[in-house]
Amino acid sequence: MKNYRYFLLIISFTACVTSCAPTKTVQQTANKAIPTSYKIGRDSINIATLSWKEYFANKNLVNLIDTALINNYDVMIALQRIEGARAGVLFNKGMLLPSVSIGGVAAIKRYGLYTMDGAGNATTDIEKGKLVPVNLPDYFVGLQTSWEADITGKLRNRKRASVARYLSTLEGKNWLVTNLVAEVASAYYELQALDNELEMIQENILLQQNAVDIVTIQKQAGAANELAVKQFQAQLLNTKSLEAEISQQIVELETRINMLLGRYPQPIIRDRSVLANSIPSQIQTGIPSDLLRNRPDIKQVELLLVASKADVKAAQAAFYPSLTITGGIGFQAYRPNLLFTSPESFVFSLVGGLSAPLVNRSAIKANFKGATALQVEALYTYQKSILNAYVEVYNQLNYIHNLQRNFAYRNEEVNVLSQAIETSNELFRTGRATYLEVLLTQQTALNARLNFIEVRKKQLLSRVNIYKALGGGWK
Repeated sequence: MKNYRYFLLIISFTACVTSCAPTKTVQQTANKAIPTSYKIGRDSINIATLSWKEYFANKNLVNLIDTALINNYDVMIALQRIEGARAGVLFNKGMLLPSVSIGGVAAIKRYGLYTMDGAGNATTDIEKGKLVPVNLPDYFVGLQTSWEADITGKLRNRKRASVARYLSTLEGKNWLVTNLVAEVASAYYELQALDNELEMIQENILLQQNAVDIVTIQKQAGAANELAVKQFQAQLLNTKSLEAEISQQIVELETRINMLLGRYPQPIIRDRSVLANSIPSQIQTGIPSDLLRNRPDIKQVELLLVASKADVKAAQAAFYPSLTITGGIGFQAYRPNLLFTSPESFVFSLVGGLSAPLVNRSAIKANFKGATALQVEALYTYQKSILNAYVEVYNQLNYIHNLQRNFAYRNEEVNVLSQAIETSNELFRTGRATYLEVLLTQQTALNARLNFIEVRKKQLLSRVNIYKALGGGWK
């Protein structure tokens, strides 16, 4: 008998050791070093540290962004996701503590007379001179508790993972705010550009209408023919069609801004001139490592990487034994009137159990492998987000530099063509230029002015995009 007990003890110990065999941990790949500069200047100051109110400094635009941050539905949805993640933290925190419940049980038991329990009850007094009833009632009132002692750190790592995910939702909300600020500002500048394009088109309509009147008079005087009149009229109609298209774009863009502000369509209060917006000659970007602190999307994926590491540790702990302690205290009797008789009806229990997986471990292994794969994925996502942020800033800086040159050329082009319009009109009136030359000059000048406004708009949008790329807008 003693040898049999030793044999069982050895088998049990071997099984526990086998089930607790260590698992392979994730081999982290080497992080690529982030460059020390963007190769276009190196500043100690970073515009991302400025609040969006300081950066944009336009009363109408600031009011629009302020309204969007309060009423935008995506922001409100993000806030609810934060609340959901906070509830997850509280849940995992509660799993570390014992659970205690109070309750009562009313039951009836009948043991077969040809069983050990039944045979024993048939000859046992439950009270003096009274045998245990065949149909035995059972009443219990008291407290019951259960607690899994976190000896392997499984529950603590689950809590760490939930905390990291909660913090990641906060960073996700910040990144949403950054994008929202940038989207409202971009739409505002686009709206200003459309206003300026519409104004230029309307000015050209007046000029072209005047040209139609002049060529009509010349036709009546025999100095021009019907073809010239039709050409000028066709140009006027084309420009009026363009005016209608721009007007519709303005309506749709106003509606889009109102959607971002969480309200129904209404006029957008704005400055009409896109040229009135100041553009700094130099953008202060700081150093690339600032992106790790300023960009919420990078901090978000970093926190998800922390969560995935905790998930792996929790999955790894599932291979080891778990200690569960259960207990209860209360009153139990077979008749209600005897339930609170003390000490006869007073009961308590305390049980500690140690268990480890032995045979069917495939589900635990699959969970560990899945958690490991997600950790590696999170690591690559983190590295990719850093690379993406650097590339965004790098591209925007080069784009801003080239836009400055483009803007200077477009400005000079507009000045030259404005003089050409006056010259062509004068030559046409004196018969030294054809109407086709006048039409071509007017059309070219209009296109040049529209391109000039387009470049100005791109400059303003690049100012928004570099602010966003550097991680500004959420503070």
